[in-house]
Amino acid sequence: MSDDGSTGGAVSSLGRLTPVLALATLIAAFGSSFQYGYNVAAINSPAELMKAFYNETYYDRIGEYMSEFSLTLLWSVSVSMFPFGGFLGSLMVGPLVNKLGRKGTLLFNNIFSIVPAVLMGCSKVAESFEMIVVARLLVGTCAGLSSNVVPMYLGELAPKNLRGALGVVPQLFITIGILVAQIFGLRSILANKQGWPVLLGVTGIPAALQLLLLPFFPESPRYLLIQRKDEETAKNALRRLRGWDDVDTEIEEIQEEDKAEKAAGFVSVRKLFSMRSLRWQVVSIIVLMGGQQLSGVNAIYYYADQIYLSAGVKEQDVQYVTAGTGAVNVLMTVCAVFVVELLGRRFLLLLGFSICFAACCVLTAALALQDAASWVPYISITCVISYVVGHALGPSPIPALLITEIFLQSSRPAAFMVGGSVHWLSNFTVGLIFPFIQVGLGAYSFIIFAVICLLTTIYIFLVVPETKSKTFIEINRIFTKMNKVSEVHPEKMELKDFPPSASRQ
Repeated sequence: MSDDGSTGGAVSSLGRLTPVLALATLIAAFGSSFQYGYNVAAINSPAELMKAFYNETYYDRIGEYMSEFSLTLLWSVSVSMFPFGGFLGSLMVGPLVNKLGRKGTLLFNNIFSIVPAVLMGCSKVAESFEMIVVARLLVGTCAGLSSNVVPMYLGELAPKNLRGALGVVPQLFITIGILVAQIFGLRSILANKQGWPVLLGVTGIPAALQLLLLPFFPESPRYLLIQRKDEETAKNALRRLRGWDDVDTEIEEIQEEDKAEKAAGFVSVRKLFSMRSLRWQVVSIIVLMGGQQLSGVNAIYYYADQIYLSAGVKEQDVQYVTAGTGAVNVLMTVCAVFVVELLGRRFLLLLGFSICFAACCVLTAALALQDAASWVPYISITCVISYVVGHALGPSPIPALLITEIFLQSSRPAAFMVGGSVHWLSNFTVGLIFPFIQVGLGAYSFIIFAVICLLTTIYIFLVVPETKSKTFIEINRIFTKMNKVSEVHPEKMELKDFPPSASRQ
């Protein structure tokens, strides 16, 4: 992007957080990302109450209670429907964002939140546990779509100097959703016999608010210009987002990006894997998304209650300590929003995964030696909190932001489909096999996660470049060199013959 000192160039290269951009970010993140976090955590607190409801409902129908195995299996299905729905939602990202646009997809996605909210809220009155299983699948689909579409939408709305901060906001709202679910899930609030259907049904409120408010905000200017070919609407959207009239420089940059990548055409998932010019980008998102989930974040939360109990926390107080851990997660994600443009994406990823690696190693030793001294369990608690801090700084928020940054417009939807699928399949796998790993390895379970954290850290150090304050085109050039395609198969390059003047800073 040209920055020659003229008002247009200087203004376009350094955007500010206008009210329209701020509100669009908050409404998109609250209406979508918040629900993802809320539904991850909402089912934990009332688990025993819901199992009792399953059993009583079965007894009313059949005249006998379920076997222990059948009840455990039905509960496992209820829990695992969420990540499975997330996987299905990820597969829908490409077709929907290309057909309906980024904003249009978020509005459509509210169907997958409002309908399950009604189903879960009415399940007890209807005496149907099947409604909960179906609702978990639908709300998982909502999370799968929102976890990919919100970062894409915000990444395309933001000027380059705010792209990192706004790209972390979806993860911030995920952590806020988890914390709100933990607070509402206190036994004194909604995790009781009368309150648990309300606890599950609350998820429809953010969706309803988004459905009412988001239509008043702009669609992604990049989508409008490149895919809809509607220059006037794209200009109007940019003017509202930037807060000034002279958006010609930014429009030119988007048009030149469009011309430069026309050689690639529409990039399907299959084409994404076959293009040499996208090789390291694809490998990087698979490693980062897989590393994010396989690094043990869900297992840490799963194990946390037992760690707190072993440290002498009273059983009735564990719920408050868990909520405190959720508050730490929110606080550190807020820090990530403010430091991502200062320290950069690469540094936060390296720092975060390194902290998670160290926490897993020390936690393994502490769990193995927890009876050796009275203070050892407190080391375990410190490790859990350190892990949460590390994950919130880098591994949680940065990978989805990087997908937006390292792919151009034509390949971005397919890239989010791949990244989202890896994310949800990894999430599903950990949820499915961790209980068995825990039985087999006990205290040594976290060695597996430590190894994954270490390998991911090494990969980031060797391969992943810094992307802060760079245009999408400049980032693409870095990968063009890494993929060694400047002289090879030029017809397959995503970026070809881009004018040199466009990279001036």
